[in-house]
Amino acid sequence: MSLPPVSPTPVNPTPMIRWESVTVTYHDATRPTIEDIDLTINEGELALVIGPTGSGKSTLLRTINGLVPHFTGGTLRGRVVVDGRDTEGHPPRELADVVGYVAQDPRSGFVTDTVEEELAYTMESLGIAPVVMRRRVEETLDLLGLTDLRSRPLGMLSGGQRQRVAIGSVLTAAPRVLVLDEPTSALDPGAAEEVLAAVQRLVHDLGITVVLAEHRLERVVEYADRVIVVPGGGRPLIVGEPTVVMETAPIAPPVVRLGRIAGWSPIPLSVRDARRVAGDLRAQLHAVDAQHASSTHPTPPEAADRSALSVTRDLFVAHGSHFAIKGVSWQLHAGEVVALMGRNGAGKSTFLGSLVGLHAATRGQVDVAGSDPRSLRGAELVRTIGLVPQEFTDLLTRSTVADECHDADHDARVPQGTTAAILSDLAPDIDPATHPRDLSEGQRLSLALAVVLSGRPPVICLDEPTRGLDYDTKERLVTILRRIQHEGHAIVVATHDVELVAELATRVVILADGEIVADGPTADVVVSSPLFAPQAAKILSTPDAPARWLTPSAVMSALGDAS
Repeated sequence: MSLPPVSPTPVNPTPMIRWESVTVTYHDATRPTIEDIDLTINEGELALVIGPTGSGKSTLLRTINGLVPHFTGGTLRGRVVVDGRDTEGHPPRELADVVGYVAQDPRSGFVTDTVEEELAYTMESLGIAPVVMRRRVEETLDLLGLTDLRSRPLGMLSGGQRQRVAIGSVLTAAPRVLVLDEPTSALDPGAAEEVLAAVQRLVHDLGITVVLAEHRLERVVEYADRVIVVPGGGRPLIVGEPTVVMETAPIAPPVVRLGRIAGWSPIPLSVRDARRVAGDLRAQLHAVDAQHASSTHPTPPEAADRSALSVTRDLFVAHGSHFAIKGVSWQLHAGEVVALMGRNGAGKSTFLGSLVGLHAATRGQVDVAGSDPRSLRGAELVRTIGLVPQEFTDLLTRSTVADECHDADHDARVPQGTTAAILSDLAPDIDPATHPRDLSEGQRLSLALAVVLSGRPPVICLDEPTRGLDYDTKERLVTILRRIQHEGHAIVVATHDVELVAELATRVVILADGEIVADGPTADVVVSSPLFAPQAAKILSTPDAPARWLTPSAVMSALGDAS
């Protein structure tokens, strides 16, 4: 006897976060940062928030746990309800058991000394039983790959390691909502995959609601249940399924841009899906002279026109008893853009610090433009070598953007207005009267970049320069750096942004445990690496024909020439 078919019972999702006619206006602002927001995010949903730098993404996220307006100030009109609690009557401390929030700068949330202590702190504040605390700490150490760092002082962690600790510190409290602002921006590709895999498990296995803002869409868009575009300027949100929103979204990762060029429908969101439909595109590109691909990639000036601007010989740099750099010898030439890559903790930031004289050589020698950088001071240093560090806010000390630009011009001994002009190229919408702390993360980074670039030193070092930058701002940065490159300056970029490397770098150096393990032309190094290859190369490569086209723009150029 057969049983009658059973009709599935409709599932009504449970609302977890609701914005009801929400408008946020900061003190002295000429217009609201976000305006008239009506939006619901359901339980167990992974919502990806995207938009231009400074559009209001961070403000939207901070309304979830009451940081806006209880901590940041300003005026919030409307109503935000999280798990039944109205944030107007519940400040952040009263939402800590429901909402875990990780800001763009992980240092801002640290309150203890070591990794293990930081993971336990929130639970201690909530009065969780010690036996439960111990178990959750161990689970989180395993989940985020932090076991070997449990006793490490927080001040000795790399930027990516700090990011994982910050995420772990809120996970131990077992929140129902997890809010992540740029969670992978400081992570190498492998570490980013680990964190996103952990986030996926939280969503699918535990039903945690995740709201995630991220500029590096190539890493996260395929995991999202919904995409929320915050266009800024008071314009309404664009909300929908990722494949639908990405058809026309003004911000798109390389895989989507490649899909638009090739006319694929639906638009693929992952390398895996794109490879399944890329056969015809590979055939078209195969018909194009392979030499075209290399001609579209940035190249330094002819060797005869190049001179060594920086040289290290058998360089060792120690932090206490640990050698962060081990026997590195290299030369940096005029007109080169060198991408310094490697996993978190490989020694990239230490090496950049050594080039500008922040770290003394334990053994070996560093030479920049004919001088030991540790012997340079003041304007002489500014005009010889410049560094934008990971913690770039340390460069910003004045009370307005205009004052920062004025001081940078004075320090670099360049005409007044030079720094402001560079900043206008990078971020044209910044009000000069704004305090730097009131800028978005990406805008502050743009200001720090302008301060360093104003002196036009022969050697420019950038440590994670695209952290917090949207694709449009990144393109403007690439344009400025290419202009400086062609003027004969040398640029060293320590980065995990493989798409930036594909667009900009003429050479890639990979560090591992303080040693150089690869050094060569960009295409030769990244295409052979499963971690550091850009999306276009992964999609277009075959086992017998590695792709030489590293970016969608190179593919478009090749197809245009072929036609």
